[in-house]
Amino acid sequence: MTKKKLAEVVCEKLNEEYGTDLRCYLEYDEDKPWQLLFATILSAQCTDERVNIVTKDLFKKYPTLESVAQADLKEFEKDIYSIGFYHNKAKNIISCAGVLLNSFGGEVPSDIDELVSLPGVGRKTANVIRGNIYHIESIVVDTHVKRVSKLLGLTDNTDPTKVEYDLMKVLPKSQWILYNLQSIAHGRRICISGRPKCTECCLKDICKNKVIKD
Repeated sequence: MTKKKLAEVVCEKLNEEYGTDLRCYLEYDEDKPWQLLFATILSAQCTDERVNIVTKDLFKKYPTLESVAQADLKEFEKDIYSIGFYHNKAKNIISCAGVLLNSFGGEVPSDIDELVSLPGVGRKTANVIRGNIYHIESIVVDTHVKRVSKLLGLTDNTDPTKVEYDLMKVLPKSQWILYNLQSIAHGRRICISGRPKCTECCLKDICKNKVIKD
């Protein structure tokens, strides 16, 4: 079985198990794309649930991009204190807000090179924005996507960027955004790090498949 064929079968099974509805686990105002950008920055090394709790009050306190850019750093750190790495995240978000206002007219760009030029934004965050805000086919490699993809044999790499490019080669482009969401759901519910529920896994037969050719 080639990796492309394997990827097609994986997508079919994930579609059956998790459906094909697009959804975002981070909560934000769809009229304010910058909220998703900042929520995604906050989500690094933190659960979406915790981020949603924090941003519920955070976005009320800072309702505009200007208010974020003008925020006091120490106060902002206190506002996001319960989220890990709050020092760097606070600094990056305030700086990012300023760059968006000064260099992009207050708009969140869709170009990946422009996105990754923003403070605190890497390819993962950039692809979240491209997929959810602009509906551009993108692959978001978080810890769940990386783990599930490697177990299935869709990639041999552990570096997120290399995993992203590996998946781009084998997954149908129409499934890129869905695969992100489905793999995250699968990694949280079934393919849990250190304690996978293999007997309940809809991919267990494929996961055991060792006959994979490039």
